[in-house]
Amino acid sequence: MKKVLLLLFCAGLSYAYAAGQPRLKYYGPKIQNKIQDIYVPADEQNVGGLLGYRMQVNLEKRLLQIDSGILLSGFKKRPGSQTWIGEHVGKFLFSASKTYAYSHDPRIKHLMDDMVRKYIACQMPDGYLGTYLLKDRWTEWDVWAHKYAIIGLLNYYSITGYKPALETAKRAADLICRTFGEKPGQRDLMVSGEHVGLAPGSILEPMIDLYRYTGDAKYLAFSKYILRAFEHPDGPKLISQLQKYGDVTKVGDAKAYEMLSCFLGILKYYKLTGESKYLHLLQTAWTDITSHRLYITGTSSDHEIFRQTGDLGAENDNEMGEGCVTVTWIQFNLQLLQITGEPKYAEELERSVYNHLFAAENPQTGCVSYYTALDGPKPYRCDQGFSCCLSSVPRGISLIPEMIAGKINGSYTVLLYENGVSTQNIKAKDGSAVLLKVSSTTTFPQEGKVTYTVDPSKTATFAINFRVPAWSANFSATVGGRRYSGKKGSLLTIERKWSTGDQISITFGMPAQVIPGGLSYPNAVAIKRGPQVFAVDKGLNPGVDSLSHIKYVNLDIFTDEQKSLPERWTWKEAYSLPMTVNGKSQKVILVPFAEAGQSASDIEVWIKH
Repeated sequence: MKKVLLLLFCAGLSYAYAAGQPRLKYYGPKIQNKIQDIYVPADEQNVGGLLGYRMQVNLEKRLLQIDSGILLSGFKKRPGSQTWIGEHVGKFLFSASKTYAYSHDPRIKHLMDDMVRKYIACQMPDGYLGTYLLKDRWTEWDVWAHKYAIIGLLNYYSITGYKPALETAKRAADLICRTFGEKPGQRDLMVSGEHVGLAPGSILEPMIDLYRYTGDAKYLAFSKYILRAFEHPDGPKLISQLQKYGDVTKVGDAKAYEMLSCFLGILKYYKLTGESKYLHLLQTAWTDITSHRLYITGTSSDHEIFRQTGDLGAENDNEMGEGCVTVTWIQFNLQLLQITGEPKYAEELERSVYNHLFAAENPQTGCVSYYTALDGPKPYRCDQGFSCCLSSVPRGISLIPEMIAGKINGSYTVLLYENGVSTQNIKAKDGSAVLLKVSSTTTFPQEGKVTYTVDPSKTATFAINFRVPAWSANFSATVGGRRYSGKKGSLLTIERKWSTGDQISITFGMPAQVIPGGLSYPNAVAIKRGPQVFAVDKGLNPGVDSLSHIKYVNLDIFTDEQKSLPERWTWKEAYSLPMTVNGKSQKVILVPFAEAGQSASDIEVWIKH
């Protein structure tokens, strides 16, 4: 498999999408949002290169290895073996549905079909779809598990139209609506789960989705109840604390995964209702996180919470970069990108995907790390039905096709640079319909060159946008003999009359950069090139007895070293720098942080300086 994938990459081909197959029918919601998305992902994506390769690893080595018996065990014999075992089926159905939507792979379809039918049979007569005994219901994680149940079933329904999945989701939600609320005899949602109501309150997201899919007003009413409950005496004060302080550490107990999960629901409520205060509030939260609590690899959390400004410990003892936080941060940025169309959110998606998301899944084995430290070995695990992150990381990878390209304000827009083919229905300047096919060939992220071939269904005038990464240098696009220059952090728009076979040559510099270690690592630096943060992998540097003995000197000689990588290494990208090792000059090999540590070696991003 590895040799095949590398050959496909070198040929500039794509392999993550079953080309030539008809597009899946999508079973969408009945209720339209008041706020329409400014960014809409491409109708179809055929993804190759590094992104497609990692998506294929996620399919072959993780998702297709899932054992439905393990994931369903807590439902078939209650109680489950651990308190949050109920979340894993819903998370799998999310990943599998997204993966099937772009791959059309019959194996993943068969696996999730089987899972759904067995899962539905586990629902109790009253609608309960958790793993607790009756006497222990609503005390810890079963509202949370119902959240993922509804999310997974709705995603499955959206690509299959299988009505029993929708009906099962409705029965589960109806039980939640009957159990919790402000009427006599109902429970307070905020005290029914963990983290000052952040965990149970995150069921806001699927409640909004279910209202849109069914039109049943009780789900909207319950969503409004959740927003009020956030401000209850026992609630996290999510709205009021963000309004007052603009600081996520002031919300609830600062638990990052659960808080970001609530943000997803609030953004969906904003889109549904148009109540703009919620968008402004969460843009404030985004600014706080990116300014003070975000690692250079696009993740957050230390011991699973948002820490104080500049407190970004990066070792295994810090339990940093929880995989669930990385994925939910990606979902948060994707929603903000869809709502606003602003390139800064795509910048954060790129940072997270190329670094911390990929770092959390071993490309050799498909095993996943719960926490993924920048310094120290990556603690990969292969179990199922235990770790929340082992179910979450595949979800993040399954979202990649939605980030690469699509329409912003109706114009085809490239956001991530990768091999592949995408198709999109657009409107020409004269208002006529055009089916646009765009093919790309590149070796990015190894080289800053991409060639796009444009194939519209007819010759027409329209605009194409290209995101200019903030890390790039001298970004330019050449088409028809004319050269266009781009400004960092913005979109470069090219409007012209396009004909079949027109080619656009994109070039941009990818200078290596030195990143200071900040408050947490004041005597260290990290190396970054393009979107990728690099690491020293001890296993690739014979003669280095301890990574603590390495000291960075300068960036004068940054040399391609991919030929020095061992045969087993899955992605051929490496560079070397002269550094001092035990006081003597020595060539030190660096690889992308996302690839480092796959052979269980110690790694180091923060290099002494």
